[in-house]
Amino acid sequence: MRSTVTDTLPPKVKRALGKLGADIALARKKRSLTVMMMAERLGIAKSTYLKIEKGDPTVAMGAYAMSFFVLGFDDALTKIVDTQRDEQGLLLDAERLPKRVRVRKSTGAT
Repeated sequence: MRSTVTDTLPPKVKRALGKLGADIALARKKRSLTVMMMAERLGIAKSTYLKIEKGDPTVAMGAYAMSFFVLGFDDALTKIVDTQRDEQGLLLDAERLPKRVRVRKSTGAT
């Protein structure tokens, strides 16, 4: 029996996707959009859109991205893993810096 994406997701990721779906549903309602209106604007089936609102990990990332766009969160994806705000990555970069910088001697004539 093959395991599905849902079976292998850590609980923290499942909760985050559930919250994302609930937040998308809330944003839709605040904008007075129906489920059918959202599905039409995203160019997907109503059932697929309902999966988005449930935080289903099997829905294509493009469908989630399009829902952000339709709701007016155009920059949402670019801010998720922003390298300028990646504290761990910045610390790792700092650790990799050399202790000293030396000028290499050139060999041969120029």
